Amino acid sequence: METDTPPGATAALVLADGTVFWGRGFGAHGTSKPSELCFSTGMTGYQETLTDPSFAGQIITFTFPHIGNVGANDEDLEATNIAARGLVTGQDPTEPSNYRATSNLDTWLKKQNVPGIAGVDTRAVTLRIRDLGAPNAVLSYAVDGKFDLAALAATAAAWGGLDGLDLAREVSCTQSYEWSAGTWSWEGGFADPDTSKLVVAVDYGAKRNILRSLASSGCKVIVVPATSNAEDILRHKPDGVFLSNGPGDPAATAEYAVPAIQGVMAAGVPIFGICLGHQLLATALGGKTYKLERGHRGANQPVQDLTTGKVEITSQNHGFAVDEASLPEGVDVTHKSLFDGSNEGIACKAKRVFSVQYHPEASPGPSDSSYLFSRFVEMMG
Repeated sequence: METDTPPGATAALVLADGTVFWGRGFGAHGTSKPSELCFSTGMTGYQETLTDPSFAGQIITFTFPHIGNVGANDEDLEATNIAARGLVTGQDPTEPSNYRATSNLDTWLKKQNVPGIAGVDTRAVTLRIRDLGAPNAVLSYAVDGKFDLAALAATAAAWGGLDGLDLAREVSCTQSYEWSAGTWSWEGGFADPDTSKLVVAVDYGAKRNILRSLASSGCKVIVVPATSNAEDILRHKPDGVFLSNGPGDPAATAEYAVPAIQGVMAAGVPIFGICLGHQLLATALGGKTYKLERGHRGANQPVQDLTTGKVEITSQNHGFAVDEASLPEGVDVTHKSLFDGSNEGIACKAKRVFSVQYHPEASPGPSDSSYLFSRFVEMMG
C-alpha cells in the first residue's frame, strides 16, 4: 500500500512496528536489507565506523550532526567494503573540506550500494532505541517518493534479528594472508615496522587498524579465516594468537570458533581477544553471553581497569556481552563498563589468555588502551 509522502521526502526509515521516520535520501537508491537499528555516539571517523565489519546487519544512526565533512579516502578504510546496511543522519551530508579526501560521502556510498537518509530527528531515534531496545528496520531511498510502507514494515518485522545469527563467516577472509603495514602517522603515512613475534590473527571481521597495531607492536601477522580449526592455526607455529572483533551472535559463531580456541589453549599458546574475540574466549573458558538492550557504540565509553584502578575512555561497538556470573573459577574479571557495569575484560593466568570487550586499536576513537598490544607482546616474550 502506497502512502502520501511529506513534501521533499525521498527516503523513509521504517521500523518493524510501523513507525516511520521521513527524510531526504542520499547514497545509493533502493531499499536496504532488514537490519537492526542502532546508534553511534562517536564524533569522528564515520568512514571507519561504516567499514567496521562489526556493523554487519545494522543500520547506523549517527548522533553527531556533521557527517561528510572530511569526505572519503582509501586510507581510512577498516575493510574493503561498507559493512553497515544504511546510515541515518540529522543533517544533509556536507561537501568535504579535507586535503585527504578523494571522494565525497554521497559518491562513495553510491559505489558501495549503501543508502542513507538525512533530515531525521536523530535524538528521537536514539531515545526510541534507549527506551525500547534496538528495533528491526528497513531504510528505503526512492527518488520518486513512492513507498509501500506496509510492505517495508512487514519485511522488517519478518526478520529474525541478530540473535542466533552467525555473521562472522560472511565478513571473514576466505584464505590466509600476511599483514605487515603498521599504524598511520601524519608525517610518514603507514609505518613499515620491525617484527620479532609471529601472531596468527583469526578474522571474525577484523578491522585493519587491529592488524596495523599488532604490526607496530613488533608482530608479523598471519590472518586466517574465522572457520580455521586449531590445527590450521598452530601449523604456523605462532608466538601468540589474536581473536578479532566481528558481528553477529557470539553463541552462533562459538559453534566452530570455541573448539579451535580451546585447541590453541591446550597447546599453551598465549591468546589476546577483543570484542567478539573476547566473547568467544569467555565462552571457550566456560562462560556465557547475552544480548544487551541497546549495545555500546561510540568512541566515548568509560571503562575501569580493575587491575590498576585507572579509567580509560574507549571505542566500542558491540550488542552482546559476557555474563560475569557464568565465568568459572580461575577466570578473573579485569575491566568493567562505567556506564552500566557490564563486563569489559577477563584474564586467565593459568592459560596465559586475556581479552577486552572494547577496541584498543580505536580508529575511530582515543588511544588510551593501546598499551594492551604491548601487554600481549610481553606475554609472548
